[in-house]
Amino acid sequence: MSAPTTSTTRTAAHRRLGVIAVAFMIVAASAPLTVVAGGVTSSLSVTHVVGIPFGYILLAVVLGIFAIGYAAMSRFITNAGAFYSYVAQGTGRPIGVGASVLALIAYNAMQIGIWGMLGFQVSSFIEQKTGWASPWWLWVLIGIVIVGIMGVNRVDLSAKVLGVLVALEFVVVIVFDVIAFGNPAEGFTAAPLTPSALFVPGVGAALAFGIAAFMGFESAAIYGEESKDPKRTIPRATFLAVCVIGVFYALSSWALTLAVGPDKISDPAGITAEEAGPPLFFDFVAAHLGVIWVDIMSVLFITSLFAALVSFHNAVARYSFSLGREGVLPAVLGTVRVRSGAPWAGSLTQSVVAVIVIVGFAIGELSWDPASGPFAVLTLFTWLTNLGAFGLVLLMVLVSIAVIGYFRRDARDVGVGSRLVAPIIAVIALGAVWVLILANWNVMLGQTESTPTTFILPAVLLVPSIAAVFWGMWLRKARPSVYRQIGHGTEQEQAARLGADDVV
Repeated sequence: MSAPTTSTTRTAAHRRLGVIAVAFMIVAASAPLTVVAGGVTSSLSVTHVVGIPFGYILLAVVLGIFAIGYAAMSRFITNAGAFYSYVAQGTGRPIGVGASVLALIAYNAMQIGIWGMLGFQVSSFIEQKTGWASPWWLWVLIGIVIVGIMGVNRVDLSAKVLGVLVALEFVVVIVFDVIAFGNPAEGFTAAPLTPSALFVPGVGAALAFGIAAFMGFESAAIYGEESKDPKRTIPRATFLAVCVIGVFYALSSWALTLAVGPDKISDPAGITAEEAGPPLFFDFVAAHLGVIWVDIMSVLFITSLFAALVSFHNAVARYSFSLGREGVLPAVLGTVRVRSGAPWAGSLTQSVVAVIVIVGFAIGELSWDPASGPFAVLTLFTWLTNLGAFGLVLLMVLVSIAVIGYFRRDARDVGVGSRLVAPIIAVIALGAVWVLILANWNVMLGQTESTPTTFILPAVLLVPSIAAVFWGMWLRKARPSVYRQIGHGTEQEQAARLGADDVV
C-alpha cells in the first residue's frame, strides 16, 4: 500500500467508470446476498411483520424520489466529497463541514461493522469444514490488507472484481427464489406485497431494518471524478441501482416469506431461537437443494460481505481525499497516486482506523460471555452497521434540504419537480424513517430495554457532527482561504465559478 508518486489532481486518464461499473459499485455496497440471507431473515425474526417485501417497494419509491433532486444536483457538482459538497453548496459551508464528519463516521461504521460479520462467517465456515476454531479477528486483519491494496490501485480494478462477485450473488439468490416460489411452506400468496401486511405493529422496526439494506445506493456521486461522463453516468447509475435493488429485494424477500410461511412469521413464537436469522435461509437451502448448495452460498455470502467492504472502503477514502484537498483535513489526505488516480492516503487512513477498532473489539471480547452469542456479530456488526444506517439516512435528509437551497438561488433550467417538490417529499419521508430508527433503537440493537449503549451510540455520531459545524464557523474567521474551498474543490478549481462575495 505504498504511494511512490502522488498528485492532488485527477486527469482525464483516470475517468474510467461507466454507468454499469458505477451501478455495480453501488449494488455491491448493498450486498444482495447478505441482505437476503442476513438482513431479511433477521428482520422477519425480530419484527414478525409479513409485509417486509412491500416495505422494500415503499422504500425504493422513497429513495427514488430522493434521487430525483440528488441527480439534478449531480449535473452541476462533481466532487469526490459527494454529499458533503452538496450540503456545503446548498445549505452553507459550516453545515457542510458537519455533514462531512457525519459521512465519515457513518461510512466508517458501516464498513468496520461489516468486518465483524465477515470475520465470524469465515471463522465459522473454516471450523465447520476443518475443526479449527480460528479467531474471527485474524481473518478481518487479513481482509483489511487485501481491501487496502485494492483501495490504492485503479478504481476500475475494484469495479471488475465487484462486478464478478455481484453477478454470482444474483445467480445464487435467483436460484433460491425459484425454489422458494415452487415450494411455499403454507401455499402461494401475494399477501406479503400488500400495504395491510406491512402497516401493523412493528412497522417502524421493519422499515428501519429495510432502509439499512439500501445503504450504499447513494454512493454514485463519490465516483463522479472517476466517471467517463459524470453528468450522465451518476444519475443513470443511481436510478438503475435503486430500481434493481428495490425490485430484487422485494421479490427475494417475498420468496423467503413464502419459504418460511406467513403464519409462522406473524406468530411471535413461530420462529425459534435456533432458526432465527440466516438459518431461515440456509436451512431451506439445505432441505431443498442439498449441502453442496449450502457450501456454495456460504462462500458467496462471504464474498458478498467482501464486496460491500470494498465499496464502503472506497467511499471513505474519497471523502477523506476531498476534505484533505480542500484543507479541512490534513493536506496529505488530498493526494492521489499518479498512475491509478486512487486516493492512497485516504485509503491507508481508513485501513488504519479499521485495524484500531478491530483490535479494540478483539480485546473487548476477552470479557464476553460465549453463551450470549457470537461477539463479532452481536456487537461489532449490529452496533456499527445500524449506526451507519442511522447516519446515512440523516445525511440524505440534509442533502434533500441542500437541493432546495442550491436551486433557490439559481434554478439553472431545472424543473420545479426536481428542485423543489421531490426534495420536499424526500425530507418528509426520510425524516420519518430516521425518527423510526431512533425510536426503535433498542430493537435494532437486539436489546430488550435501554442501556447506556442505547444513548452512547447515537451520540458517537451526532456530537462530533454538531461540533464540526462550529469548527466550520471558526474556519470562516480564522482561515478564510480554507473556508472558501469547503465543498467547492481547491481555490484554483473554483476560481472560474466563485467570486469573492460568493461565500455563504
